[in-house]
This record gives sequence, structure tokens and C-alpha cells, in this order.
Amino acid sequence: MENNVRNIAELNREGTVIASEEHVTLRAFCASDIEKKVEWINNPDNNAHLHYDIPICAEKTAVWFANKNNDKRLDLVIEYDGVSVGLIGLLNIDFQNQKAEYYISMGDTTYKRKGIATTASMLLVRFAFDELKLHKVYLTTDGDNLIAHRLFEKCGFVREGVLRDDLIHRGKYIDRIRYGILDDMIGR
Repeated sequence: MENNVRNIAELNREGTVIASEEHVTLRAFCASDIEKKVEWINNPDNNAHLHYDIPICAEKTAVWFANKNNDKRLDLVIEYDGVSVGLIGLLNIDFQNQKAEYYISMGDTTYKRKGIATTASMLLVRFAFDELKLHKVYLTTDGDNLIAHRLFEKCGFVREGVLRDDLIHRGKYIDRIRYGILDDMIGR
């Protein structure tokens, strides 16, 4: 188990490529990506379903980057033909229970709805199962985020339940949907 934890920290080294297929590459998030992350998160076209205190700033994001626990998370940039277009990763990596929480946010709006998020998601899920030897990848998303629901279901995630009135977002309660995928549920 300790070997896996060390590997996660190594995978988070700036620029490390963890997976690539055709035009899509997943690489470790770098300090030089902070400005793009801030721009993408603060873009109203991207943040309707994000739960950040918006706007975020580069200074606080740099502090987060310097202090994040690289043993329990894997933060990646999605590149399309060498251009950074979004963020993806695993949080709460739990080797004892062989699971992790997935996240994705396409940042550059000109690259949305082109299949990049699907390819990136499948690359990350396969990596979680094949390389990290996890059994389950899960996520929680807003009940009204239908575009995300379609992405997750297209990638093989199964709806596991509804968390009713789970968060207060922009002044009102919202439902959250839990999705999961098991290692035997995807084709390789």
C-alpha cells in the first residue's frame, strides 16, 4: 500500500504524462497551469456546477498547489494536440478500500462537446483500474447537470443514488447524484 502512495506523489510531479490516446493527453498539473485554472473556474460558462468560492485568485490557488496532499489526490491537465483544455483527476484516493473520487472540468469552451472529455475520462478510469489497482471510481454531481450525467453514463458510470437537498448552492438546496464504476465494468 505504501508503494502506491509513493507512486501517487511521483505521478503529481510537474509535467508527468500518465496517459495518452490519439489527440488527448493527461499530464500532471503544474504551477504554470495555475493562471489557466483560475481563468477557467472564473468563467461563468464553466462554473454553474462548480462549488468554489468564486471568483478564485491565482495567489490562493498557488497556496493550494504548494500545500495539497499529493498522496491522496492526482490532479491532471487535459491536453488536446498539446493545448491545455481542461482539468481532471482523482481525489480521496483510498488504497485500503480501493476507490477514489473522480472530477473533471473542461476549461476551454471551444473544446467542449468534441468527445475530448469522454476520451480523457476513459483514460483516467482505465489508469485508476489498471495502474493504481483500484476497484471503484465514484463521483457526485449536481442533479440538474444533465450534460455531465450524459458524459458519465457514456463512460460506463452507473447512477447509485440521489442525495436529496445535499448542498446549498447559490442560496438554494440542490440534489446531488452519486455515480460509480467498478473495475469489471469497462472494456479495455
